[in-house]
Amino acid sequence: LVLIYSDNYMVHDQGYLRFFAYMSFFSTSMLGLVTSSNLIQIYIFWELVGVCSYLLIGFWFTRPLAANACQKAFVTNRVGDFGLLLGILGFYWITGSFEFRDLFEIFNNLILKNGVNSPFVTLCAVLLFAGAVAKSAQFPLHVWLADAMEGPTPISALIHAATMVAAGIFLVARLLPLFIVIPYIMNFISLVGIITVLLGATLALAQKDIKKGLAYSTMSQLGYMMLALGMGSYRSALFHLITHAYSKALLFLGSGSVIHSMETVVGYSPDKSQNMVL
Repeated sequence: LVLIYSDNYMVHDQGYLRFFAYMSFFSTSMLGLVTSSNLIQIYIFWELVGVCSYLLIGFWFTRPLAANACQKAFVTNRVGDFGLLLGILGFYWITGSFEFRDLFEIFNNLILKNGVNSPFVTLCAVLLFAGAVAKSAQFPLHVWLADAMEGPTPISALIHAATMVAAGIFLVARLLPLFIVIPYIMNFISLVGIITVLLGATLALAQKDIKKGLAYSTMSQLGYMMLALGMGSYRSALFHLITHAYSKALLFLGSGSVIHSMETVVGYSPDKSQNMVL
């Protein structure tokens, strides 16, 4: 749907071919991420998604705002990715496996025999969760989300509605059998979710820019999903994720149409055409 919309939206842009090359690369990376059966494959595709988002947010790289925004998103995500890598290595050290099925079995056996160092396991789980926090724009690594609006609208729809921000929720959901048996980590996930819900909703109220308002609203909804996962409610989190992806993607594409229509009235000025006050 986003690709069909983009065809008409980007038709006058000089980087038309480059745009579709990036978009296809992004879709491939995301499909690789959700079909992965082990932590190494997840990590490789996780990095590819990060690179794609950097290229897409900075698509109009001649605009200083877009150039700064893509660097900010990239650096913030690197913080989370570093935590994710350390967490993966930590769990490999404990269990000796990257495969999800083996990992859960070995880990549950170790817990039953009381053969794990509890603080170390909790630390590894927090590091894994840090990767999800950065990708899903949870507090305190939410700072890149609003600036990421500098890319073209179809990219905003893809990154913030359906795919990229869903990757963090997907990771936590995929590793939920691991997190459930570790003390305190579920409380921590719920706490981060609650803070993000309140922060995202409050920031969304204060926005004038239509796309930034939608971005903060997305952040708040992702907080609800994290909260659901933190409470151990796997089904409700994924149900919310799927329904939210459709509605928010359509909202973003609708906002793109509004911005295009406004340009005939106010001229080409992103500040004016995206201003909800006008």
